[in-house]
Amino acid sequence: MKVKIKKLNENAVIPRYMREDDAAMDLTATSITHKDGFIEYGTGIAIELPEGHTGLVLPRGGISKKDLFLSNSVAVFDVGYTGEWVVRFRKLGDNIYEVGDRIAQLIIMPYPKIEFEEAEELSDSERKDGAFGSSGN
Repeated sequence: MKVKIKKLNENAVIPRYMREDDAAMDLTATSITHKDGFIEYGTGIAIELPEGHTGLVLPRGGISKKDLFLSNSVAVFDVGYTGEWVVRFRKLGDNIYEVGDRIAQLIIMPYPKIEFEEAEELSDSERKDGAFGSSGN
């Protein structure tokens, strides 16, 4: 699938898969902005998502080695957004990403359009309303 992408500055890196069978592409920082305990990393890119698709930005596995966590867990980018893709982290210490580092990963995927149908009863299931920890530790 071809997706339009625009470099917003000369240092922008087009996301790519690092291995043939990877599900996500890496996003690279081109700028850093510190704001009230947050760090925002600009990627220097804007993406035109295809209709019926979303862009999901997730932390990379190596985030566990940094003093950061992605502030909204998974960032959801919608079709209508065509500005710079910025990734916001909560800063916990001094070990952070720098400009040029791969900071997050991107998955572009289709999504179904859901129409809810209100019901008086839901289908029976083995789990029923068992919530947190209902399957064991």
